[in-house]
This record gives sequence, structure tokens and C-alpha cells, in this order.
Amino acid sequence: MLTSRETLLSALETLPDALIVVDDATTIVYANASAQTMLGTTQEALVGNSFWCLAPHLVSTTLYQAVLKARQTRKLTDVEYRSPVTQTWFHAQISPTGVGLAVFFQENTEPTQCQDALRQSEQRYRDLLEHSAERVAMLTPEGLILEISQRPLTDAQVQLEEVIGKPLTAVSWWSSVPHAQRQLGAAIEQARQGVTVRFEARIYPHPGRYLDLAVTLTPQCAANQQVEYLICTGFDITQYKRVEEELRTVLDTVPQFVWIRRPDGSIAYCNRRSHDYAHMMSEQCTEDEWLQQLPPADRQCIQGMWHTAPRTDITHDEAVSLQFVHPEDRERVLALQRQALETGEPYEFEYRLRERQPGTYRWFLSRGVPLRNEERQVVQWFGTCTDIHRQKQTEDALRQSQERVNHLMSSSVIGIFFAEGDVVVEGNNTFLRMTGYNRDELCRRCINWGSFTLPTSKPSLFQQVHQELVVQQDTTPFEAELVCKDGSRLDVLMGGVAFHGEVLQGIGFLLDNSARKELEQRKDHFLGMVSHELKTPLTSLKLQTQLLRKQLGKQGIYNADTVLSRMEAQLNMVTRLVGELLDLSKIQAGTLEYAQETVNLDDVLQEVVDIVQQMQTTHTIVVHRAAYPPLLVGDKDRLEQMLLNLISNAIKYSPGANTIEVYIKASEEAVTLSVHDQGIGIPQEQREKIFERFYRAVAPHQRAFPGLGMGLYIVAEIVKYHGGSITMKSEMGKGSTFQVTLPLKRT
Repeated sequence: MLTSRETLLSALETLPDALIVVDDATTIVYANASAQTMLGTTQEALVGNSFWCLAPHLVSTTLYQAVLKARQTRKLTDVEYRSPVTQTWFHAQISPTGVGLAVFFQENTEPTQCQDALRQSEQRYRDLLEHSAERVAMLTPEGLILEISQRPLTDAQVQLEEVIGKPLTAVSWWSSVPHAQRQLGAAIEQARQGVTVRFEARIYPHPGRYLDLAVTLTPQCAANQQVEYLICTGFDITQYKRVEEELRTVLDTVPQFVWIRRPDGSIAYCNRRSHDYAHMMSEQCTEDEWLQQLPPADRQCIQGMWHTAPRTDITHDEAVSLQFVHPEDRERVLALQRQALETGEPYEFEYRLRERQPGTYRWFLSRGVPLRNEERQVVQWFGTCTDIHRQKQTEDALRQSQERVNHLMSSSVIGIFFAEGDVVVEGNNTFLRMTGYNRDELCRRCINWGSFTLPTSKPSLFQQVHQELVVQQDTTPFEAELVCKDGSRLDVLMGGVAFHGEVLQGIGFLLDNSARKELEQRKDHFLGMVSHELKTPLTSLKLQTQLLRKQLGKQGIYNADTVLSRMEAQLNMVTRLVGELLDLSKIQAGTLEYAQETVNLDDVLQEVVDIVQQMQTTHTIVVHRAAYPPLLVGDKDRLEQMLLNLISNAIKYSPGANTIEVYIKASEEAVTLSVHDQGIGIPQEQREKIFERFYRAVAPHQRAFPGLGMGLYIVAEIVKYHGGSITMKSEMGKGSTFQVTLPLKRT
């Protein structure tokens, strides 16, 4: 006799409807013959396995929700839905049992009016799901696929029934990428706890093709706040990621540190420059001793940033690079970063980062701007860090230079002014005091450079200075006489530099030269007076010596002739020195007189050579004459004085030689005289000064050479008066050559 259980099973086997009994974990414990036929398998293959995995053409989100409802309410539940696999409409009746749930399935082909509306709604839902441009899947809280849109199936070239009821992590496009599979698994675990999860991942739908997805897992909860199922959406961001990678490639080539932070401050990206720096610095120091010195709130903030950041080398190195900030800047940098994260406002600040060598730092400029979504929420921070060390050094140098300029401008000795064209636009107090103008006149630009110059005072000098400024952008210091505001005259030593622009701009320097000029005038007056006073007794003494010489000769005392000749030679030398002093004072006073006559320079040279040869027997003077007598208009005595000084100097400074060579050459325009010796030569650093008065081009140990340093100064003045030029070439130990060029016709 059959037992009641066997009787029941026999009855169930004869039912036309498919019956599947599952336990509370939706594991199949029984399936009747109709169910086995519907599923195309045997009782043995079904029992003990998950319903959702073995019945793909029966699975849908609607059925899953109905099963959850029947389990929770323990009441009979009816639901009508369409199979996403076969597109067949089913009517399912779910009844609670002692072991779990009994689910009866009927194919439903004759809908009622209400059912027809339901089917139309279901059809629209299916159409939306199948034609969605995005990748959408309905998952159980454990991650089993209940429904999925057509797009991911097309991507992977698989059929719907191959994935329905399977874990999403097990489908090929996720399982082929272990890292992405782990990301998805972790996200499902978070989502089943009721948390919406977002992440980015790269998947491979099939070999040779990849997709970058922005994945969102959204939990759907019942009235009791229990998660019923998950909606997984994947947005294709492949093109965006490609552009991002190209941008990152570009950013890896820039010299700045570039980074992207998440809203919580954790690092999302750092370019290669940042990574290299962080890696270099982390090799030197791994201790966080400085962190312990910060206030607890700040320390917790930094540690939180480290812990929330993905643990990659780049992110870790960037996070710990905070310890390489200069100790004096750390607290300020941290406060500014925290303030920016809290307010969402852009920031910019300067700070110092340590270099490879401990104890040395470089200045950097850090900038950060927030990137916001349509709701004005900060979604990312984009920042750069630029090396400005050279700029800071330049700024420091500029500041120091400015301080020096300020000190210079406040000088009570040097007058400084700035000019644009002919207008003085700025000047220090010393300049105003020297010229008699006030600050108000300066501000109103009432001071014109032309008002300082005398109409009759050396206009060629100021023209020459202006030309030097235009060509060379500076001028050698020169002496000038300025007209002050009250009409008084001021002797100054002046110099300047120019800057070329739309208008010629310049800086001028004035040094009050009146005291020195007065001293020079007194000295020149004294020299002139002394020379004049000495000239008369010397002339008388010379005449008396000559007279004495003749009288002694008449008396037959001839042994006195030698002594008297030497006395006469010394008197001639003193007379010459006195004459030069007198000439010097006249040159300074502008009263030296010149005669105008036709001069045969060849004859003048011969006279000078004869005189010098009688006085100086230690040297032979060799003259190389011109082919034709050079005739010019000038002062014969002054030209003779010029030649005498040049030849005497050549003899004086060549004690070890015995020959002086003089060359005279003439052309149609000019005559050239060259005096060459084989003496000691003139040092390079002294060659520009030898034509200055009282300057002697000898070293301290050579002071035995007689002279007052007036000869070449007088020579240069005589040459200048005659419209000529004088140049000099010299080589130490081998001698010097002085060359004078005089025009034959003066205009």
C-alpha cells in the first residue's frame, strides 16, 4: 500500500503545470515531470542546485521580487511576467510550504484586459532594457544576474541564457580581468549592505577589445529596508579614458608636478614628475617623526588621507611627500589645503620642498582648482606645483637691488635723475638741492635738460655725450658746467646710461665738482704765477752765465768753460720746465696763443734733432724723411715743442738703447710723424692715461726717471689745436711708438 508521501508525489507528477519546490535558500528540492520537461533536464540534475542558476528561461526580476514577497509574508503570491530568454509569458503562483516555497508555472497566452495592460508595460520595459545604450543588469543581493540589457551581451558575443542566473563576477568579461573581478566583488558586498557604490574598471568583452566602464551599483530596498535586488549600470567611458591617457602622457612631459585629488583630499593621479620626485625623496627618508609634532586634528587629517588613498606607489609617494616640506611651511601648507577642501575655493600659495641634498630646499608655487558637477558639487581637485626657485632668487636679487637703489637715491653726495627725452621725470633730493628745483616742479615735469646747459658752453661736448648714449648706451664721466634754477653756475662731474625705447630714456649721475674745480683753478693760478715769477730770474741767470762764460774766455780761463756749459744745460732744462708749467696754466685757462704761418715740418724736425743731438750724446737720432717737403699752416714754435717733447721722452725711457728712429711721411691730405724707441714700454693698464696732465707711466721702482708728467699732455693739446690726432703702440720691454697725424689743409 502506498504511503501518503508517495501518493502526493504521484499526484504532483500528473499535474499539467510545472512545479518547483525550493527551500529558503532557493535551492531546488523537487521538480515535477512538467517542470523537468520545461527546463529540459532531469530531476537528479535539478535537485540540490540553485533555482536561479538552473532555470535561466524562467528567471526575471519580477519573479524574484514575488519570491521574496512570498517568503517574507508567508502568503500565496501570484505574478505574471515574461521570460527575458524565451519571451514567453508565465503566470506563477508561489505558495509557502514547510520546507520553503512551491512555485507553479503556467504559460499564459490569453491575457485579461488588466493583464494586457501589464503585458504592454512589461513589453515597454523589455524594449527599454534591450535597446538601452548603456549596460544594465538586475542582480540578486548576492550578485546573480536576474536580467541584463542586450548591449553587454553584444559586446561579449554571448546569448542571454548563458548568463541569466549566473554571478556577474563569473561572466567572461569580468572573470578575464582578475583585478576588475575583485573590484566588482567588493562593490557587490558593499551594495548588498545598502550602499551605492561607484568605481571605474577596464574589462575585456572578448580578446582584442577592451572597454573602460564607470560602474554604479544601486541597491533597491523593500519597505523593511532590506535590499531586494541590485541595479548595476555601466557607462562606456573608453573614449574619455583615452583622452585622459593622452592628457596624462602630455602631463608626464611637463616640468611641473601635476595631481588630481578626490573630494576627500586623497590622491587620484600624479604625473611622472611628481612620482619621480616622491620616489627619489622616499629613498632618503621613511620616518614620519615630523608628523608626531603636529596637532592631533592635523595629524588625523593627514593619516586619513593616506588611509583612504589607493595603495599604489604613486599615491603613497605623493602622500608621504608632505614630510619633505620645509619645517617652517608645513603648518601653513596643511592649513591652506584643509581650508580649500572645506570651502571648495581655489587656492594658491608658495612653499619650499627639500632637494636631494638634505638641508637644501627649493621654492614651489602650488595651485589648486575644484572641478564641479552640474549640482555644483566638487568632484575633483586639479592642481599643479611649479618650481619657482629661480624666480624667487630673481625676486630676492631684485629686492636687494631695489634696496641698493633706494640707498643710492637717498645719497647726500651723488645727484641722480631719470630723463625721458629732454624732460627730467624723477630725481633724488641731492639732485634737486644741487640744481635748485623742488619736488613739485619735478612732479609737474617742469625741468627740461636743455635749461641746464649754457648756450655758449661747449655745445659739441653735449652733442658728443648724446651720441655716445645713443650708440653705446652709456658715456664716460665728463666735466660740465650746469645752469641752476637761479642762474648760478655749478661745476659737476657727470655720467649716465641710456635705455632705448619709443623715447630715449636715461639715468644721469651728478657729482658736485665745484670744490675740485676751485682747487684746480687756484693751483693753476699758483703754477702760472710761480712760472711767471721764476721765468724772469732764470732768464737773467742764463744771460749772466753766458756773459761770464765769454769774459772768462777772453781772460784765457778756458777750464771754466766745461763747468759753465753744464750750468747752462741745467738752466735750459729748468727754463724748459718752467715754460711747460706756464704753458700748462695757459692751456687750463684757455689763453695759450698760437701763431698762424706756413711751416715746413721737415725743417722743424731737423732743427729739433740738431738741438737734442747736441744735448743728448747717448743716443743717435735716425730720421727717415718724406719724399716731398710737408708744408702746413700752424705755429712753428709749438710744433717744435711737440717734436722736442716726443724725442726727449723716447730718449728718457730707453736708457738701454742707443738709437731713436723718427719717420715722416706725407700724402696729399696729411703728414704723419712717428717716433719709435726701443725702451721699457708702457703697461697696458696705463696707456689710456698717459696723455693726462701730471701722469707718468712708470712703476714705483722706476721713479728715477725725471719729469713732472706734463710733456705728453702739452703734446696732445698742440696736436688737438692743429686738428690732428695722436696714437701710441707699445710692447713691454721692446719699446713704444708715438704717431702724430696732422692735416696739411685745415678747413
